[in-house]
Amino acid sequence: QVQLVESGGGLVQEGGSLRLSCEASGSIFAIFTMDWYRQAPGKQRELVATLPTGGTTNYADSVKGRFTISRDNAKNAVSLQMNSLKPEDTAVYHCNVKGYNSRGQKFDSWGPGTQVTVSS
Repeated sequence: QVQLVESGGGLVQEGGSLRLSCEASGSIFAIFTMDWYRQAPGKQRELVATLPTGGTTNYADSVKGRFTISRDNAKNAVSLQMNSLKPEDTAVYHCNVKGYNSRGQKFDSWGPGTQVTVSS
């Protein structure tokens, strides 16, 4: 199994910054992509940022120019730097990692989520 541990959420004022981190552990053979999603109350989960292995970053239009996704491949970790935060960024943020485990099986693992609250 592949486990994800997230950290870095919290309460911040509008215009502030937060950095989320996620580290994957377990029987990982290869990772295809490491992504961040978020889910606000009463809304569907949405893709915030994606960084495929060997690929380029992609962002939701609502966060372009404010959020930056990055990876530390040696640690199987992914981070999300969030600047100029807005109240509408308030949500539970989840890390998602897809790849192959050491048995050659595909995995699609989710972190438990970390709460980000932006006050106006």
